[in-house]
Amino acid sequence: MAWIEITHPEQATGLLHQIYTAAKSRAGRVWNILRIMSPNPPVLKASMDFYGATMHGPSPLSRRQREMLAVVVSANNNCRY
Repeated sequence: MAWIEITHPEQATGLLHQIYTAAKSRAGRVWNILRIMSPNPPVLKASMDFYGATMHGPSPLSRRQREMLAVVVSANNNCRY
């Protein structure tokens, strides 16, 4: 089984600490999807920025439509999130 060493929120410093702090204020916790990317904080930040632009940025699709598409794609990919 593959193993990725993650950084727990209480151990985070620098950019990762900033990302974790924002996650806690937004969601009340740091979800595992963020922790799994903790070895590379710049990539984690880019991923979060991409998600924010995709789900909250200007679009001809409503927020509801974007969420529905995310659910369909996740289900098709057998994603548990």
